[in-house]
Amino acid sequence: MHNLGYTRSANRRDHLLHTPDTFIRTVLPGMQGGAAIIHVSPAAGAAFTQYTAELEPGGTLGPTTAQRFVYVVSGSVDVSTESSFNSLNAGGYTYLPVGPGHTLTAQQTTRLAVIEKIYQPLDGVGVPTATVLVGHEDKVASTPLMGDLDLQVRALLPDELSFDFAVNTMTYQPGAALSMVEVHVMEHGLLMLEGGGIYRLGDDWYPVTAGDFIWMAPFCPQWFGALGKQPAKYLIYKDWNRHPLG
Repeated sequence: MHNLGYTRSANRRDHLLHTPDTFIRTVLPGMQGGAAIIHVSPAAGAAFTQYTAELEPGGTLGPTTAQRFVYVVSGSVDVSTESSFNSLNAGGYTYLPVGPGHTLTAQQTTRLAVIEKIYQPLDGVGVPTATVLVGHEDKVASTPLMGDLDLQVRALLPDELSFDFAVNTMTYQPGAALSMVEVHVMEHGLLMLEGGGIYRLGDDWYPVTAGDFIWMAPFCPQWFGALGKQPAKYLIYKDWNRHPLG
């Protein structure tokens, strides 16, 4: 049935809301047995690329020249590098630095949140580059944001200068909300995993739900409040640990 041009998706100067009714799938170079939904990329003004990879059993991601972070939304995937092999289920994740070859192969029908970013080294300060990291969200300590026990954050990457971005999950109990409208230099990519609520982006207010993606440019005013009878949870990227001048 035609929706007569209606969508919740929106594209503004400083933010993007990408909802499932507008998703277009494509096959990236080297990808086999699957497709990608590109949510944001440098073509939209972002300094990173984020996409959802939908893989059939045996499907694989293609190579990348950038560092790559992968979070398993559903299903399971085998991750093989030159020195390790790991199987990841829903909630599992891996960071894969630039350089060493790797393969990701789905064991079953699988959805992956994939973030790729050109690595920004810190020259002359003796900081080693990041190495392969594998983890699971459930094994990461949860901390309340600004003391609010109803808003819990799990930092999936170490807060170390080797990493030039961070990825967290944030879980809101029904009715919980950010304590302030945030305006800051960091850029965000956000994938709603569970529940829903209201997001303020710039001067606009949007209902959001699981499956939606949001991009926030630096200094975009942003605020979220959870609605409904179940917790709201999202996966959020931010650039981190680097001077704004580059």
